[in-house]
Amino acid sequence: MKLLVDTNGKRVLFAEATKECVDFLFHILSLPVATLIRLLGKNGMVGSLANLYLSIEDLNDSYIQPNQTKDTFLKPTFLKPVGPPCGSSVPLLLLDDVSTDRKFYKCGSCANYVSSEQNAICPRCNKYMTAVMEYVAPPPRKAASAASGDGGFVKGVVTYMVMDDLVVTPMSTISSITLLNKFNVKEVGALEEKVVNMGMTEAVKLLNASLQSKKVLTDVFLKGAC
Repeated sequence: MKLLVDTNGKRVLFAEATKECVDFLFHILSLPVATLIRLLGKNGMVGSLANLYLSIEDLNDSYIQPNQTKDTFLKPTFLKPVGPPCGSSVPLLLLDDVSTDRKFYKCGSCANYVSSEQNAICPRCNKYMTAVMEYVAPPPRKAASAASGDGGFVKGVVTYMVMDDLVVTPMSTISSITLLNKFNVKEVGALEEKVVNMGMTEAVKLLNASLQSKKVLTDVFLKGAC
């Protein structure tokens, strides 16, 4: 992720982000906080999480993967867990939707039905479904596939702009110039590009800062807060 930093104001104006970074930011809303935002009201939320919510609401459908909908994040549903105590229908950071060690079951007589729950009743013969069927995962996604925009929530056909307060929009030259005027940047020489990595440490800091601050990128990557 590339940050455009105003060295005079010691602040991040905005970041140039790939689809992977944007997918991560939007996946924060796959946690129950999306329901919390709806209940408390978008205008009453502290920090910048509400801006992520609004960014998805305002994002044109043409930027969203054809197999995804906005409600996946705005109104997340949670599945009955199989194994772990808590499970979500939304994967985080492009994790596979189905775990490779997850087991499915069928009865000993029929092959028409499977269940993720052992000892479920077969709807055809009414026998217990106890015979294990192993899940075979597809080959790992290749880098080329990710670059083409496959998987995740948003498409990879464009670069995205992430504001300091986590407002996310598709990036364009015109929008960048407009923002410089909006922030009253008069000295172009005072602008500095800073490339930052998005690892687990940064992800946790971003999540923490988004609950408290309206200057998330500045706090995490410049001030080292959180």
